[in-house]
Amino acid sequence: MSIDRVSTAAQTAFFLSQIQNAGNKLDKVQEQIASTKNANTYAGFGDKAQVLTATIAANARNDAYTNATKFAVTQTDLQDTQLSSLSSLSASLKKAVSDAVANNDGTTLMTQAKSIFDQAAAILNSKDANGDYIYSGGKTDVAPVTVGSLAALQALPSVTGAFANGNLTKSVQVGDGVSVSYGIAASDVGTGLMQALQDIANFDAGPTGNFSASTNLTGPQSTFLTNTITQATTVDTNLNAATAANGYVSNRLTDAQTQQTSMDTLYKGFVSDIQDTDMAKAATQLSLNQTQLQAALQVTAGLHQLSLLNYLPAPTAGG
Repeated sequence: MSIDRVSTAAQTAFFLSQIQNAGNKLDKVQEQIASTKNANTYAGFGDKAQVLTATIAANARNDAYTNATKFAVTQTDLQDTQLSSLSSLSASLKKAVSDAVANNDGTTLMTQAKSIFDQAAAILNSKDANGDYIYSGGKTDVAPVTVGSLAALQALPSVTGAFANGNLTKSVQVGDGVSVSYGIAASDVGTGLMQALQDIANFDAGPTGNFSASTNLTGPQSTFLTNTITQATTVDTNLNAATAANGYVSNRLTDAQTQQTSMDTLYKGFVSDIQDTDMAKAATQLSLNQTQLQAALQVTAGLHQLSLLNYLPAPTAGG
């Protein structure tokens, strides 16, 4: 009589499959721990893959909005400083004219007017970090103010000829379907001031002008300057309004930046929940899988060592 093994081929195959499954699970957890990712392909995330790819795409758009908004904020901050300077220049012009009337002396008026023009033209022809004219209205490579002196401004038939900017208003997309306009054209904020300066220069060049020689203002000079105070007041009011409007835009952009930062945190957290390995959980699973593999190996090895002899009683002495 032959003594066969207890284990069968089917049992052996079953336990070998258990060893393979345990080994695969162990390899997967080890890979997750090494890469810190739950999977290396989208297919590995199963039914969460579509949500993961959509979230990654949304965050990429948010990053693009963030970069564009950052540039717009930088420009509106610069515009705020420059518009405040233009407002100060209009206030200086009003004061210069008011002082001339109050002191009955126009000898320094034109010197101050020339200085105000030079500073205003420099502001309106300023460039951004990319070398583009800020107040160009879309014509970024063209200086928006075409005249280089008060005399050249005075020689123009119309103050509109002093501007070469376009009419395009810059805008930035700060979110899905949300845009904020922030660009300003030189003619929009500079026409009033340039008109006042041209009017003064034209009067000065006329038959009753010549303020530089007027230690005592004539009747026509006094009347003209008195009317100019009202004009300068309007210019100052309009520039202050433009500065306030730019500040409102700046606040909108800053609010958008805050929201973009919040969305970035939300998106990255959501992606991390799906994509990144939970190290504490993975370590526990690794230990469990190691135990399962070891158990499967021991059981399988034991099966191959069993035979019916293991179940026969031990022979007795002399039996």
